[in-house]
Amino acid sequence: MIGTLLMVAGILFLALQLEDKFRIPSPLGLIALSFAAHFGFQQIPVLTEDAEHFASLVVFLLPILLISDSLELKVADLKEHGLSLLYLAVVAVILSVMMALLVSNWLFSDITLSSAAVIVLFAMVLATDPVSVVSIFSKFDLPHRLKILAEGESLFNDATALIVFVFVGLYALDGGALTTGYVAEISGEVVFGSVAIGVVIGFIGLYMMKTTENRIAEMMVLIITGYGAFWLSEHFFVMLNLLGAHTHLHLSGILSCIFATITVHHVMTRAIAAENIQIDRDETALHREARKRDTSAGVIGNVLQRVKATIEERDRHLRTKEDVQLLAMVANTILFVAMAEMIDPGLLWKYRVQILAMFLATTLIRGAMMGLFAWLTNKTDKMVDVNFRWWGVLTFAGIKGGLSIVMLTMIPASFEHLEMFKAVVIGVIVLSTFAYSAVLLIIIGSNKERFLQEKSEEG
Repeated sequence: MIGTLLMVAGILFLALQLEDKFRIPSPLGLIALSFAAHFGFQQIPVLTEDAEHFASLVVFLLPILLISDSLELKVADLKEHGLSLLYLAVVAVILSVMMALLVSNWLFSDITLSSAAVIVLFAMVLATDPVSVVSIFSKFDLPHRLKILAEGESLFNDATALIVFVFVGLYALDGGALTTGYVAEISGEVVFGSVAIGVVIGFIGLYMMKTTENRIAEMMVLIITGYGAFWLSEHFFVMLNLLGAHTHLHLSGILSCIFATITVHHVMTRAIAAENIQIDRDETALHREARKRDTSAGVIGNVLQRVKATIEERDRHLRTKEDVQLLAMVANTILFVAMAEMIDPGLLWKYRVQILAMFLATTLIRGAMMGLFAWLTNKTDKMVDVNFRWWGVLTFAGIKGGLSIVMLTMIPASFEHLEMFKAVVIGVIVLSTFAYSAVLLIIIGSNKERFLQEKSEEG
């Protein structure tokens, strides 16, 4: 285990060095170094033995990744861009699945896939990785509104893809009848139930946070809040069964974790803003007192003491956020190392045609969805206008992640195309990580002056 720890720490160190010195996004460096370490030093103990163990690892680490990414969102941004995020994270996913159903016969002409199987497959490859998007964007001066659209979409997109996968795809694959009423009812129950649990747990976390001024304890509250909301939603049916409901309804742990974190972060952000205002007021009071002939040492001392306490509290909140981000980076490194262990080169080569076809199809479908979004935004004043540069960024911000492999483990073992689905999903994850990241860097790098100008125009 010490060897594994050294490998994980070394990979993270090198990835951060590549990011700092050569501006290579850390997810790109992490996955490349993870593959190199796995295939170059196979005697090092493995983190996972199979897809099921990997899925358990992802479920264990996913909440801390969601917590870290949710700390980048503000309630004000969600209010301002709610309509845009609704399209990107919900409507676009649904339209993409519908388009996939139309092209599935052409895409898999040599394989007979049912509509349920097509929904299952595309739901897995439509789930994006918010960690990669946030990591790439954090290194560039991009317009705030563009970052909110891309990062918010990648965060909420996972919940939508998972709902479509479980409650539509797997339900139909198991023989369930899909009706408009069923889809509307189950979607409403899952979304509103998950958000409600997240907000409630978030307020409980806020109450806990008010009881401490210790930075480590504050970070623990954030972790307890996010993980607690995630666990409660995923096991909500247990509580209902204890109350005699006899149901197997699962809510979305992803949504609950996001909204629990946003609830806590909203109050923390307001506190930081209030502390900044208080510092400005105290600074003004000090200048005013200093200009007096009869300066009161007591007044100055009281103001300085208040300023010191305010700065300490503000810094504590900011350092708590940095600590959570550090944990997320370690978790992401572990996931990439584990993913490298999941790669079977022989299996990927066997289904290389299907992998490439799926990668191209999902890229074209995503490009079309972002093109439709750009057209809509230019037809209404309720959405921020999306130009060609923004369309390119939004299209290639759809990097895939570990959640897709979690979905793989939920497919029944008796499913006849399970081997192909595993190869296709893992292959698309690898291709999107390298290809999308490279294209994003090219788009952002070649337009950095325009992006900087757009950012300055935002004020």
